[in-house]
Amino acid sequence: MDATRRDSIAPYLLLAAVLVLATVALLTLGDGLTFYQDTWAYLLDRTGFSADVFLSPHNEHIVVIPVALEKLLVEVFGMSSALPEYLALDAMLLVTAVLVFVYVKRRLGPWPALLATVLVLFLGPAWQVLLWPFEIALVGSTMTGLAMLLALEREDRRGDVAACVLLAISILFSSLGVAFAAGALIHVFGHRRRLGLRRLYVPAVGLGIYAAWYLGYGHDAESHLSAHNVIHSPIFVAEGLSASVGAVSGLTALSDNPAGRPYLGFALLVVLVGLLAWRLWRHPRIPASFWPTAATAAAFWFLAAFNRSPGREAQANRYMHFGAILILLMAADLLRGARLGVRALLVAAAVVLAITAVNFDELENGRDALKEQTLLTRSDLAAMEIASRTIAPDFVLSPEVSGSPSLIDVDAASYFPVVREHGSPAYTEQELADAPELGRAWADVVLAAALPIGTATGPLPQPLPDPGSCRTLPAGGGQALRIGPGKTEVLLGKGPEATLSLRRFAVGEFPVNLATAPGDSMVLVDIPADRSSRPWWLRVEASQAARVCS
Repeated sequence: MDATRRDSIAPYLLLAAVLVLATVALLTLGDGLTFYQDTWAYLLDRTGFSADVFLSPHNEHIVVIPVALEKLLVEVFGMSSALPEYLALDAMLLVTAVLVFVYVKRRLGPWPALLATVLVLFLGPAWQVLLWPFEIALVGSTMTGLAMLLALEREDRRGDVAACVLLAISILFSSLGVAFAAGALIHVFGHRRRLGLRRLYVPAVGLGIYAAWYLGYGHDAESHLSAHNVIHSPIFVAEGLSASVGAVSGLTALSDNPAGRPYLGFALLVVLVGLLAWRLWRHPRIPASFWPTAATAAAFWFLAAFNRSPGREAQANRYMHFGAILILLMAADLLRGARLGVRALLVAAAVVLAITAVNFDELENGRDALKEQTLLTRSDLAAMEIASRTIAPDFVLSPEVSGSPSLIDVDAASYFPVVREHGSPAYTEQELADAPELGRAWADVVLAAALPIGTATGPLPQPLPDPGSCRTLPAGGGQALRIGPGKTEVLLGKGPEATLSLRRFAVGEFPVNLATAPGDSMVLVDIPADRSSRPWWLRVEASQAARVCS
Protein backbone atom coordinates (compact mmCIF):
# COMPACT_ATOMS: atom_id res chain seq x y z
CA MET A 1 0.00 0.00 0.00
CA ASP A 2 1.46 3.36 -1.01
CA ALA A 3 1.92 6.15 1.52
CA THR A 4 -0.80 8.34 0.01
CA ARG A 5 -3.46 5.66 0.27
CA ARG A 6 -2.27 4.73 3.77
CA ASP A 7 -2.63 8.33 4.88
CA SER A 8 -6.09 8.60 3.31
CA ILE A 9 -7.57 5.62 5.16
CA ALA A 10 -5.76 6.25 8.46
CA PRO A 11 -8.44 8.56 9.96
CA TYR A 12 -11.16 6.05 9.10
CA LEU A 13 -9.26 3.20 10.72
CA LEU A 14 -8.77 5.35 13.80
CA LEU A 15 -12.46 6.25 13.75
CA ALA A 16 -13.34 2.56 13.80
CA ALA A 17 -10.94 2.02 16.71
CA VAL A 18 -12.41 4.98 18.61
CA LEU A 19 -15.94 3.65 18.09
CA VAL A 20 -14.91 0.24 19.42
CA LEU A 21 -13.20 1.86 22.41
CA ALA A 22 -16.25 4.01 23.11
CA THR A 23 -18.52 0.96 22.90
CA VAL A 24 -16.40 -0.92 25.42
CA ALA A 25 -16.21 2.12 27.71
CA LEU A 26 -19.94 2.83 27.63
CA LEU A 27 -20.89 -0.81 28.19
CA THR A 28 -18.39 -1.08 31.04
CA LEU A 29 -19.65 2.10 32.67
CA GLY A 30 -23.26 0.98 32.30
CA ASP A 31 -22.64 -2.57 33.51
CA GLY A 32 -25.02 -3.57 36.29
CA LEU A 33 -27.05 -0.35 36.24
CA THR A 34 -30.83 -0.61 36.34
CA PHE A 35 -33.87 1.47 35.50
CA TYR A 36 -33.69 5.00 36.83
CA GLN A 37 -36.01 7.90 37.58
CA ASP A 38 -38.34 8.82 34.67
CA THR A 39 -37.93 5.40 33.08
CA TRP A 40 -40.30 4.08 35.74
CA ALA A 41 -43.04 6.35 34.38
CA TYR A 42 -42.67 4.56 31.04
CA LEU A 43 -42.60 1.10 32.60
CA LEU A 44 -45.44 1.45 35.10
CA ASP A 45 -47.75 4.20 33.86
CA ARG A 46 -47.90 3.35 30.16
CA THR A 47 -49.14 -0.22 30.14
CA GLY A 48 -51.29 -1.44 27.28
CA PHE A 49 -51.39 -0.20 23.70
CA SER A 50 -53.95 2.60 23.59
CA ALA A 51 -53.37 5.93 21.84
CA ASP A 52 -53.01 7.64 25.21
CA VAL A 53 -50.10 5.34 26.10
CA PHE A 54 -48.05 6.57 23.16
CA LEU A 55 -49.30 10.12 22.69
CA SER A 56 -49.58 11.46 26.24
CA PRO A 57 -46.80 14.00 26.88
CA HIS A 58 -43.97 13.42 29.30
CA ASN A 59 -42.72 16.64 30.87
CA GLU A 60 -44.32 18.48 27.92
CA HIS A 61 -42.45 16.37 25.36
CA ILE A 62 -43.87 14.22 22.63
CA VAL A 63 -42.32 10.78 23.30
CA VAL A 64 -44.01 8.42 20.85
CA ILE A 65 -40.90 6.53 19.73
CA PRO A 66 -39.17 6.31 23.17
CA VAL A 67 -42.32 4.81 24.67
CA ALA A 68 -42.69 2.38 21.78
CA LEU A 69 -39.02 1.39 22.03
CA GLU A 70 -39.24 0.85 25.80
CA LYS A 71 -42.33 -1.31 25.39
CA LEU A 72 -40.69 -3.34 22.62
CA LEU A 73 -37.57 -4.01 24.70
CA VAL A 74 -39.62 -5.04 27.74
CA GLU A 75 -41.89 -7.29 25.69
CA VAL A 76 -38.93 -9.05 24.06
CA PHE A 77 -36.35 -9.13 26.87
CA GLY A 78 -38.37 -8.64 30.06
CA MET A 79 -37.64 -6.28 32.92
CA SER A 80 -35.10 -8.25 34.94
CA SER A 81 -32.21 -6.38 33.31
CA ALA A 82 -31.80 -2.91 31.84
CA LEU A 83 -29.00 -4.08 29.51
CA PRO A 84 -31.17 -4.06 26.33
CA GLU A 85 -32.01 -0.39 26.73
CA TYR A 86 -28.35 0.43 27.41
CA LEU A 87 -27.41 -1.35 24.19
CA ALA A 88 -30.02 0.69 22.31
CA LEU A 89 -28.72 3.94 23.81
CA ASP A 90 -25.09 3.10 23.03
CA ALA A 91 -25.93 2.21 19.43
CA MET A 92 -27.69 5.54 18.95
CA LEU A 93 -24.82 7.46 20.56
CA LEU A 94 -22.37 5.79 18.17
CA VAL A 95 -24.50 6.60 15.13
CA THR A 96 -24.78 10.20 16.31
CA ALA A 97 -21.01 10.42 16.64
CA VAL A 98 -20.55 9.04 13.12
CA LEU A 99 -22.96 11.68 11.79
CA VAL A 100 -20.89 14.36 13.53
CA PHE A 101 -17.83 12.90 11.79
CA VAL A 102 -19.54 13.06 8.40
CA TYR A 103 -20.74 16.63 8.95
CA VAL A 104 -17.34 17.94 10.02
CA LYS A 105 -15.46 15.92 7.39
CA ARG A 106 -17.43 17.58 4.60
CA ARG A 107 -16.22 20.94 5.82
CA LEU A 108 -12.75 20.40 7.28
CA GLY A 109 -11.59 16.95 6.25
CA PRO A 110 -11.33 13.62 8.09
CA TRP A 111 -8.72 14.47 10.72
CA PRO A 112 -10.57 17.41 12.35
CA ALA A 113 -13.75 15.32 12.03
CA LEU A 114 -12.10 12.52 13.99
CA LEU A 115 -11.12 14.91 16.78
CA ALA A 116 -14.66 16.31 16.99
CA THR A 117 -16.05 12.77 17.18
CA VAL A 118 -13.77 11.88 20.09
CA LEU A 119 -14.98 14.93 22.01
CA VAL A 120 -18.62 13.92 21.48
CA LEU A 121 -18.16 10.26 22.40
CA PHE A 122 -16.51 10.95 25.77
CA LEU A 123 -18.36 14.11 26.81
CA GLY A 124 -18.27 13.47 30.55
CA PRO A 125 -20.16 16.62 31.66
CA ALA A 126 -23.13 15.22 29.70
CA TRP A 127 -22.96 11.88 31.54
CA GLN A 128 -26.73 11.66 31.99
CA VAL A 129 -27.21 11.48 28.23
CA LEU A 130 -24.40 8.95 27.82
CA LEU A 131 -25.36 6.69 30.73
CA TRP A 132 -29.13 6.99 31.21
CA PRO A 133 -31.25 5.23 28.56
CA PHE A 134 -34.24 7.49 29.25
CA GLU A 135 -32.31 10.15 27.31
CA ILE A 136 -32.85 8.06 24.18
CA ALA A 137 -35.54 10.68 23.51
CA LEU A 138 -32.99 13.48 23.16
CA VAL A 139 -30.33 11.30 21.54
CA GLY A 140 -32.85 10.01 19.00
CA SER A 141 -33.95 13.52 18.10
CA THR A 142 -30.32 14.60 17.76
CA MET A 143 -29.34 11.57 15.67
CA THR A 144 -32.19 11.83 13.18
CA GLY A 145 -31.99 15.64 13.13
CA LEU A 146 -28.32 15.54 12.15
CA ALA A 147 -29.10 12.96 9.47
CA MET A 148 -31.85 15.29 8.22
CA LEU A 149 -29.42 18.20 7.82
CA LEU A 150 -26.99 15.98 5.92
CA ALA A 151 -29.78 14.66 3.68
CA LEU A 152 -30.84 18.22 2.81
CA GLU A 153 -27.32 18.90 1.57
CA ARG A 154 -27.86 16.41 -1.27
CA GLU A 155 -30.23 18.98 -2.81
CA ASP A 156 -32.10 16.34 -4.78
CA ARG A 157 -35.50 14.72 -4.53
CA ARG A 158 -34.26 11.59 -2.81
CA GLY A 159 -32.39 13.61 -0.21
CA ASP A 160 -35.43 15.84 0.41
CA VAL A 161 -37.74 12.86 0.93
CA ALA A 162 -35.23 11.29 3.32
CA ALA A 163 -34.92 14.59 5.18
CA CYS A 164 -38.71 14.85 5.52
CA VAL A 165 -38.95 11.35 7.00
CA LEU A 166 -35.96 11.90 9.30
CA LEU A 167 -37.34 15.19 10.64
CA ALA A 168 -40.69 13.55 11.37
CA ILE A 169 -38.88 10.80 13.27
CA SER A 170 -36.81 13.39 15.15
CA ILE A 171 -39.99 15.12 16.31
CA LEU A 172 -41.60 11.81 17.32
CA PHE A 173 -38.56 11.11 19.52
CA SER A 174 -38.95 14.39 21.45
CA SER A 175 -39.89 18.03 21.07
CA LEU A 176 -36.20 18.72 20.45
CA GLY A 177 -36.99 17.84 16.86
CA VAL A 178 -38.83 21.16 16.55
CA ALA A 179 -35.45 22.91 16.77
CA PHE A 180 -34.27 20.92 13.75
CA ALA A 181 -37.42 21.96 11.92
CA ALA A 182 -36.22 25.55 12.34
CA GLY A 183 -32.91 24.53 10.76
CA ALA A 184 -34.73 22.87 7.85
CA LEU A 185 -36.81 26.02 7.27
CA ILE A 186 -33.70 28.18 7.12
CA HIS A 187 -32.06 25.74 4.71
CA VAL A 188 -35.07 25.77 2.38
CA PHE A 189 -35.40 29.56 2.40
CA GLY A 190 -31.64 30.00 2.04
CA HIS A 191 -31.68 28.05 -1.23
CA ARG A 192 -35.04 29.29 -2.55
CA ARG A 193 -33.56 31.25 -5.45
CA ARG A 194 -31.77 28.24 -6.84
CA LEU A 195 -34.09 25.41 -5.78
CA GLY A 196 -37.41 27.17 -5.20
CA LEU A 197 -39.82 26.67 -2.32
CA ARG A 198 -41.11 23.26 -3.38
CA ARG A 199 -38.98 21.77 -0.60
CA LEU A 200 -41.04 23.45 2.11
CA TYR A 201 -42.80 20.14 2.64
CA VAL A 202 -39.67 18.90 4.45
CA PRO A 203 -40.21 21.05 7.58
CA ALA A 204 -43.97 21.37 7.01
CA VAL A 205 -44.69 17.66 7.46
CA GLY A 206 -42.75 17.43 10.71
CA LEU A 207 -44.24 20.62 12.11
CA GLY A 208 -47.69 19.43 11.05
CA ILE A 209 -47.21 16.21 13.01
CA TYR A 210 -46.14 18.20 16.05
CA ALA A 211 -49.06 20.63 15.72
CA ALA A 212 -51.57 17.76 15.46
CA TRP A 213 -50.07 16.12 18.54
CA TYR A 214 -50.08 19.40 20.44
CA LEU A 215 -53.74 20.09 19.65
CA GLY A 216 -54.72 16.57 20.65
CA TYR A 217 -52.47 15.91 23.65
CA GLY A 218 -49.63 18.36 24.17
CA HIS A 219 -51.78 21.31 25.21
CA ASP A 220 -52.78 19.43 28.37
CA ALA A 221 -49.18 19.25 29.61
CA GLU A 222 -47.96 21.60 32.30
CA SER A 223 -46.22 24.60 30.75
CA HIS A 224 -43.69 26.95 32.33
CA LEU A 225 -43.93 29.58 29.61
CA SER A 226 -44.03 33.00 31.26
CA ALA A 227 -43.22 36.63 30.55
CA HIS A 228 -40.36 36.38 33.06
CA ASN A 229 -38.80 33.48 31.16
CA VAL A 230 -39.17 35.24 27.82
CA ILE A 231 -37.63 38.49 29.11
CA HIS A 232 -34.67 36.67 30.67
CA SER A 233 -34.20 34.25 27.75
CA PRO A 234 -31.04 35.99 26.39
CA ILE A 235 -29.32 35.41 29.72
CA PHE A 236 -30.42 31.76 29.68
CA VAL A 237 -29.08 31.32 26.14
CA ALA A 238 -25.72 32.85 27.10
CA GLU A 239 -25.53 30.56 30.14
CA GLY A 240 -26.41 27.52 28.05
CA LEU A 241 -23.82 28.30 25.42
CA SER A 242 -21.24 28.90 28.15
CA ALA A 243 -22.03 25.55 29.76
CA SER A 244 -21.74 23.71 26.45
CA VAL A 245 -18.47 25.46 25.59
CA GLY A 246 -17.16 24.55 29.04
CA ALA A 247 -18.18 20.91 28.51
CA VAL A 248 -16.62 20.47 25.08
CA SER A 249 -13.42 22.26 26.14
CA GLY A 250 -12.94 20.30 29.37
CA LEU A 251 -13.19 23.43 31.54
CA THR A 252 -16.29 22.09 33.29
CA ALA A 253 -14.48 18.98 34.46
CA LEU A 254 -11.37 20.94 35.48
CA SER A 255 -13.28 23.13 37.93
CA ASP A 256 -13.71 21.69 41.43
CA ASN A 257 -16.18 24.43 42.31
CA PRO A 258 -19.54 23.82 40.56
CA ALA A 259 -20.53 27.45 41.11
CA GLY A 260 -17.49 28.61 39.14
CA ARG A 261 -17.94 26.29 36.16
CA PRO A 262 -20.31 28.54 34.17
CA TYR A 263 -17.85 31.43 34.40
CA LEU A 264 -15.03 29.37 32.91
CA GLY A 265 -17.24 28.47 29.96
CA PHE A 266 -18.42 32.06 29.63
CA ALA A 267 -14.85 33.34 29.54
CA LEU A 268 -14.01 30.94 26.72
CA LEU A 269 -17.25 31.85 24.95
CA VAL A 270 -16.22 35.51 24.99
CA VAL A 271 -12.88 34.56 23.43
CA LEU A 272 -14.62 32.51 20.74
CA VAL A 273 -17.03 35.35 19.95
CA GLY A 274 -14.02 37.66 19.64
CA LEU A 275 -12.37 35.24 17.22
CA LEU A 276 -15.61 35.04 15.26
CA ALA A 277 -15.76 38.83 15.01
CA TRP A 278 -12.15 38.88 13.77
CA ARG A 279 -12.95 36.18 11.23
CA LEU A 280 -15.95 38.14 9.95
CA TRP A 281 -13.84 41.26 9.69
CA ARG A 282 -11.20 39.45 7.63
CA HIS A 283 -13.66 37.30 5.65
CA PRO A 284 -17.18 38.77 5.76
CA ARG A 285 -18.82 35.93 3.85
CA ILE A 286 -20.28 33.19 6.08
CA PRO A 287 -20.88 29.76 4.49
CA ALA A 288 -24.56 29.12 3.80
CA SER A 289 -24.38 25.80 5.67
CA PHE A 290 -23.78 27.71 8.93
CA TRP A 291 -27.27 29.21 9.11
CA PRO A 292 -29.39 26.03 9.40
CA THR A 293 -27.22 24.79 12.27
CA ALA A 294 -27.25 28.22 13.90
CA ALA A 295 -31.04 28.35 13.56
CA THR A 296 -31.31 24.91 15.18
CA ALA A 297 -29.13 26.07 18.07
CA ALA A 298 -31.07 29.32 18.50
CA ALA A 299 -34.43 27.51 18.44
CA PHE A 300 -33.22 24.94 20.95
CA TRP A 301 -31.82 27.41 23.47
CA PHE A 302 -34.64 29.94 23.24
CA LEU A 303 -37.37 27.31 23.48
CA ALA A 304 -35.59 25.86 26.51
CA ALA A 305 -35.32 29.37 27.98
CA PHE A 306 -39.04 30.07 27.50
CA ASN A 307 -39.86 26.89 29.41
CA ARG A 308 -37.27 27.23 32.15
CA SER A 309 -38.19 25.60 35.48
CA PRO A 310 -36.39 23.97 38.45
CA GLY A 311 -34.25 21.15 37.08
CA ARG A 312 -34.16 22.71 33.60
CA GLU A 313 -31.51 25.33 34.15
CA ALA A 314 -29.25 26.34 31.29
CA GLN A 315 -26.38 24.35 32.80
CA ALA A 316 -28.46 21.15 33.02
CA ASN A 317 -26.36 18.07 32.34
CA ARG A 318 -28.79 16.74 29.73
CA TYR A 319 -28.53 19.90 27.59
CA MET A 320 -24.75 19.73 27.23
CA HIS A 321 -24.61 16.85 24.77
CA PHE A 322 -26.78 18.54 22.17
CA GLY A 323 -25.26 21.96 22.92
CA ALA A 324 -21.71 20.69 22.49
CA ILE A 325 -22.57 19.01 19.19
CA LEU A 326 -24.10 22.21 17.84
CA ILE A 327 -21.04 24.22 18.85
CA LEU A 328 -18.74 21.79 17.04
CA LEU A 329 -20.92 21.84 13.92
CA MET A 330 -21.11 25.65 13.82
CA ALA A 331 -17.36 25.87 14.32
CA ALA A 332 -16.85 23.48 11.39
CA ASP A 333 -19.11 25.62 9.22
CA LEU A 334 -17.31 28.85 10.11
CA LEU A 335 -13.93 27.25 9.41
CA ARG A 336 -15.15 25.55 6.25
CA GLY A 337 -12.38 24.98 3.74
CA ALA A 338 -9.57 25.58 6.23
CA ARG A 339 -6.78 23.02 6.15
CA LEU A 340 -4.63 22.32 9.17
CA GLY A 341 -1.00 21.38 8.79
CA VAL A 342 0.60 18.39 10.45
CA ARG A 343 1.89 20.40 13.41
CA ALA A 344 -1.48 22.06 13.99
CA LEU A 345 -3.20 18.67 13.84
CA LEU A 346 -0.75 17.19 16.35
CA VAL A 347 -1.33 20.08 18.74
CA ALA A 348 -5.09 19.77 18.29
CA ALA A 349 -4.91 16.01 18.90
CA ALA A 350 -2.94 16.53 22.12
CA VAL A 351 -5.52 19.07 23.33
CA VAL A 352 -8.42 16.74 22.50
CA LEU A 353 -6.78 13.84 24.32
CA ALA A 354 -6.27 16.05 27.40
CA ILE A 355 -9.89 17.20 27.27
CA THR A 356 -11.07 13.61 26.87
CA ALA A 357 -9.06 12.53 29.89
CA VAL A 358 -10.54 15.15 32.21
CA ASN A 359 -14.03 14.67 30.78
CA PHE A 360 -13.83 10.91 31.26
CA ASP A 361 -13.36 11.54 34.98
CA GLU A 362 -16.74 13.31 34.94
CA LEU A 363 -18.18 10.28 33.18
CA GLU A 364 -16.93 8.00 35.93
CA ASN A 365 -18.38 10.30 38.58
CA GLY A 366 -21.73 10.09 36.85
CA ARG A 367 -21.46 6.31 36.72
CA ASP A 368 -20.80 6.24 40.48
CA ALA A 369 -23.92 8.31 41.10
CA LEU A 370 -26.01 5.91 39.01
CA LYS A 371 -24.46 2.91 40.77
CA GLU A 372 -25.66 4.27 44.10
CA GLN A 373 -29.14 4.79 42.65
CA THR A 374 -29.06 1.23 41.31
CA LEU A 375 -28.16 -0.07 44.76
CA LEU A 376 -31.07 1.80 46.33
CA THR A 377 -33.49 0.84 43.57
CA ARG A 378 -32.79 -2.88 43.63
CA SER A 379 -32.74 -2.92 47.45
CA ASP A 380 -35.98 -0.99 47.87
CA LEU A 381 -37.77 -3.08 45.25
CA ALA A 382 -36.57 -6.26 46.96
CA ALA A 383 -38.08 -4.99 50.21
CA MET A 384 -41.39 -4.30 48.48
CA GLU A 385 -41.46 -7.81 47.07
CA ILE A 386 -40.66 -9.34 50.46
CA ALA A 387 -43.59 -7.37 51.92
CA SER A 388 -45.94 -8.17 49.03
CA ARG A 389 -48.40 -10.15 51.19
CA THR A 390 -49.46 -7.15 53.23
CA ILE A 391 -48.28 -4.07 51.31
CA ALA A 392 -51.01 -1.49 50.60
CA PRO A 393 -51.82 -0.84 46.91
CA ASP A 394 -51.22 2.89 47.38
CA PHE A 395 -47.75 2.38 48.88
CA VAL A 396 -45.23 4.66 47.12
CA LEU A 397 -41.44 4.71 47.29
CA SER A 398 -41.27 8.33 48.43
CA PRO A 399 -37.83 9.85 49.11
CA GLU A 400 -38.19 9.67 52.88
CA VAL A 401 -38.96 5.94 52.64
CA SER A 402 -36.70 4.87 49.79
CA GLY A 403 -33.70 7.14 50.37
CA SER A 404 -33.90 8.33 46.76
CA PRO A 405 -36.00 10.90 44.89
CA SER A 406 -35.74 8.81 41.73
CA LEU A 407 -38.38 6.24 42.73
CA ILE A 408 -41.41 8.45 43.22
CA ASP A 409 -43.08 6.87 40.16
CA VAL A 410 -43.04 3.41 41.77
CA ASP A 411 -46.21 2.41 43.60
CA ALA A 412 -47.33 -1.07 44.63
CA ALA A 413 -50.53 -1.11 42.57
CA SER A 414 -48.60 -0.48 39.33
CA TYR A 415 -45.37 -2.31 40.14
CA PHE A 416 -46.53 -5.83 40.99
CA PRO A 417 -48.68 -6.48 37.87
CA VAL A 418 -45.80 -5.38 35.62
CA VAL A 419 -43.32 -7.56 37.54
CA ARG A 420 -45.61 -10.58 37.25
CA GLU A 421 -45.73 -10.11 33.49
CA HIS A 422 -42.16 -9.06 32.70
CA GLY A 423 -39.92 -10.13 35.59
CA SER A 424 -38.26 -8.23 38.41
CA PRO A 425 -35.15 -6.00 38.48
CA ALA A 426 -34.98 -6.28 42.27
CA TYR A 427 -32.34 -8.08 44.29
CA THR A 428 -33.12 -11.60 45.43
CA GLU A 429 -33.17 -11.96 49.19
CA GLN A 430 -29.64 -13.38 49.18
CA GLU A 431 -28.38 -10.58 46.91
CA LEU A 432 -29.93 -8.05 49.28
CA ALA A 433 -28.21 -9.69 52.25
CA ASP A 434 -24.88 -9.41 50.39
CA ALA A 435 -25.44 -5.85 49.14
CA PRO A 436 -23.57 -2.81 50.54
CA GLU A 437 -24.82 -1.46 53.85
CA LEU A 438 -26.54 1.57 52.32
CA GLY A 439 -28.90 -0.62 50.33
CA ARG A 440 -29.59 -2.99 53.21
CA ALA A 441 -30.38 -0.14 55.60
CA TRP A 442 -32.87 1.52 53.27
CA ALA A 443 -34.43 -1.87 52.51
CA ASP A 444 -35.21 -2.16 56.23
CA VAL A 445 -36.86 1.27 56.17
CA VAL A 446 -38.94 0.27 53.14
CA LEU A 447 -39.92 -3.01 54.80
CA ALA A 448 -41.05 -1.25 57.97
CA ALA A 449 -43.27 1.08 55.95
CA ALA A 450 -44.50 -1.50 53.46
CA LEU A 451 -45.51 -4.32 55.83
CA PRO A 452 -46.31 -2.03 57.75
CA ILE A 453 -44.81 -2.41 61.23
CA GLY A 454 -47.15 -0.92 63.83
CA THR A 455 -46.46 0.37 67.34
CA ALA A 456 -48.72 1.42 70.20
CA THR A 457 -47.64 2.91 73.54
CA GLY A 458 -49.66 2.55 76.71
CA PRO A 459 -49.43 1.87 80.45
CA LEU A 460 -47.80 -1.25 81.81
CA PRO A 461 -50.24 -4.18 81.80
CA GLN A 462 -51.53 -5.53 85.08
CA PRO A 463 -50.63 -8.11 86.02
CA LEU A 464 -47.20 -8.09 84.38
CA PRO A 465 -46.38 -10.96 82.01
CA ASP A 466 -44.72 -14.08 83.41
CA PRO A 467 -40.97 -13.28 83.55
CA GLY A 468 -40.28 -16.71 82.11
CA SER A 469 -41.76 -15.63 78.78
CA CYS A 470 -39.67 -12.46 78.61
CA ARG A 471 -36.07 -11.51 77.97
CA THR A 472 -34.22 -8.62 79.54
CA LEU A 473 -32.24 -5.90 77.79
CA PRO A 474 -29.79 -4.20 80.12
CA ALA A 475 -29.76 -0.42 80.52
CA GLY A 476 -27.78 1.58 77.95
CA GLY A 477 -28.98 -0.08 74.74
CA GLY A 478 -25.75 -1.91 74.03
CA GLN A 479 -27.45 -5.16 73.10
CA ALA A 480 -30.14 -6.23 70.65
CA LEU A 481 -32.71 -9.02 70.83
CA ARG A 482 -33.92 -11.19 68.00
CA ILE A 483 -37.65 -10.97 67.45
CA GLY A 484 -39.92 -12.49 64.85
CA PRO A 485 -43.22 -11.65 63.21
CA GLY A 486 -46.22 -11.16 65.47
CA LYS A 487 -46.75 -9.00 68.53
CA THR A 488 -43.91 -8.15 70.88
CA GLU A 489 -44.32 -6.23 74.16
CA VAL A 490 -41.50 -3.98 75.38
CA LEU A 491 -41.90 -3.16 79.08
CA LEU A 492 -40.01 -0.13 80.32
CA GLY A 493 -39.23 0.47 83.99
CA LYS A 494 -39.29 3.82 85.71
CA GLY A 495 -36.90 6.33 84.22
CA PRO A 496 -36.52 8.75 81.30
CA GLU A 497 -37.75 8.23 77.75
CA ALA A 498 -36.53 5.24 75.78
CA THR A 499 -35.98 4.88 72.02
CA LEU A 500 -36.81 1.67 70.16
CA SER A 501 -35.26 0.79 66.78
CA LEU A 502 -35.04 -2.22 64.47
CA ARG A 503 -32.83 -3.73 61.84
CA ARG A 504 -33.14 -6.80 59.66
CA PHE A 505 -30.81 -6.76 56.65
CA ALA A 506 -28.66 -3.91 57.96
CA VAL A 507 -25.70 -4.91 60.11
CA GLY A 508 -23.99 -1.67 61.11
CA GLU A 509 -26.98 0.34 62.27
CA PHE A 510 -30.62 0.18 63.33
CA PRO A 511 -32.25 2.24 60.56
CA VAL A 512 -35.90 1.74 61.53
CA ASN A 513 -36.87 4.19 64.28
CA LEU A 514 -39.89 2.59 65.92
CA ALA A 515 -40.97 4.79 68.79
CA THR A 516 -39.96 7.01 71.68
CA ALA A 517 -41.76 6.03 74.87
CA PRO A 518 -41.78 7.33 78.45
CA GLY A 519 -40.60 5.29 81.38
CA ASP A 520 -43.02 3.02 83.22
CA SER A 521 -44.88 2.18 80.00
CA MET A 522 -45.33 -0.58 77.43
CA VAL A 523 -44.69 -0.43 73.69
CA LEU A 524 -46.53 -3.00 71.57
CA VAL A 525 -44.64 -3.80 68.35
CA ASP A 526 -46.66 -5.58 65.66
CA ILE A 527 -44.63 -7.08 62.77
CA PRO A 528 -46.67 -8.78 60.01
CA ALA A 529 -45.31 -11.98 58.52
CA ASP A 530 -43.77 -11.67 55.07
CA ARG A 531 -41.93 -13.76 52.48
CA SER A 532 -38.64 -13.86 54.37
CA SER A 533 -37.67 -16.02 57.35
CA ARG A 534 -34.90 -13.60 58.27
CA PRO A 535 -35.34 -12.31 61.85
CA TRP A 536 -35.61 -8.74 63.02
CA TRP A 537 -33.34 -7.34 65.73
CA LEU A 538 -34.68 -4.93 68.37
CA ARG A 539 -32.61 -2.36 70.22
CA VAL A 540 -33.91 -0.36 73.18
CA GLU A 541 -31.87 2.68 74.14
CA ALA A 542 -32.80 3.54 77.73
CA SER A 543 -31.25 4.40 81.06
CA GLN A 544 -33.29 1.60 82.62
CA ALA A 545 -33.52 -2.08 81.79
CA ALA A 546 -36.33 -3.27 79.54
CA ARG A 547 -38.19 -6.56 79.33
CA VAL A 548 -39.13 -7.88 75.91
CA CYS A 549 -42.05 -10.34 75.88
CA SER A 550 -43.30 -12.18 72.78
